[in-house]
Amino acid sequence: MPVTQRPSVRTLPPIAARVDAELARLDAEIDWLLALSPIGNVALWESFEASGRTSIPPLNYIDLDLDLHETRQRLLALPVEEIESPLLSTLLSEKQRELDRMIELVRLRDTAGFVNASLDLFGGVGPALSELAQRILEEVNPSVPLTADTGIDAVLEAVESELDWYRERSPDFKADVVVDTDLNSLMMVSHGTFYIDGNLRLPAARVQPLIQHEIGTHVVTRHNGRHQALTQLEVGLAHYDALQEGLGVLAEFLAGYLPGERLRVLAARVLATEMAINGEDVPAIFDVLHETHDLPTDDAFDIAVRALRGGGLTKDAVYLGGLCELVDYLHADGPFEPLFVGKFALSHRSVLDQLVEEGWVGPPDLLPRYTTTPEFRDRLSLCRSLPVDRLCHKEPAS
Repeated sequence: MPVTQRPSVRTLPPIAARVDAELARLDAEIDWLLALSPIGNVALWESFEASGRTSIPPLNYIDLDLDLHETRQRLLALPVEEIESPLLSTLLSEKQRELDRMIELVRLRDTAGFVNASLDLFGGVGPALSELAQRILEEVNPSVPLTADTGIDAVLEAVESELDWYRERSPDFKADVVVDTDLNSLMMVSHGTFYIDGNLRLPAARVQPLIQHEIGTHVVTRHNGRHQALTQLEVGLAHYDALQEGLGVLAEFLAGYLPGERLRVLAARVLATEMAINGEDVPAIFDVLHETHDLPTDDAFDIAVRALRGGGLTKDAVYLGGLCELVDYLHADGPFEPLFVGKFALSHRSVLDQLVEEGWVGPPDLLPRYTTTPEFRDRLSLCRSLPVDRLCHKEPAS
């Protein structure tokens, strides 16, 4: 759903524009997620299995080609206090502080201080979220079993078709696609690059929902943010992850198939995060997820390793937490389309309204492809009434 004629947005004043651009460059340099993603995952599982599922070797990571001290100096030297607009100064200062915490997270990788740094950046697991996760694991059943009959070639074909659909509507729509056989996710988008696990096999019914999660949310909002005056709406304002991941999961429901086991995985990530905060290791987390909550071995192991990334990365609780925040917003009749103007947190909604009034933010250039389907409005109406633990399907929509 393209905007037929893009309204022009007002350019940022000089100092704000310079700080905004430099923050975007630093954001690209500080690829903290890549620095905290374990490598050699197949060998990791084989070692864990060989030990009788009682121990795991140390996690290994790539090293960023980055001088963290020099990067921090450049970050903190930015003249945010001189920004011409108090509104812009507040947003850019917030992003500066977040990037500083990301540098600290990478610096503290595999040290005793890592968990506290992660809690400072992403928060932990509150009682309400913990209770919801437990309820989902106890009460939500897996969906009707489907054969994992689709491999990388068919997925790549579907991805390219999806990208072509957007390019037809907006020629500057872009995303690099990388196939990686050592990825600890089926698909992921990082800094505008779409990564796909070269070894993936999944049911055909899950292909489009996952594409709508990754492209329809993460790539589309990056594209729309690129058309705004504020570059941070392309790369992400501070604390944007919760809304992005909430929208991504919701996209799977709106695309017609969010299975019960997907909701259970999000709940298991919350439980694993809570256990990691409390000092539990991969074998203990795996045992609870697999033996107590009946998660398949591959899901249980993947979730346990993700929770211990870097020494205890708490980001995985954001997926279910972000979905809860988004559902509350929709239950309060919050408008859907403005959520796609770029990457931001729900707490920024009032600030974005002010940016619109100032002329620095315009409407989204594109909306996700699933919004063009005949079923979209009815499905969105359901999301405005269903509780999170019922936001799943027993079988794919026909």
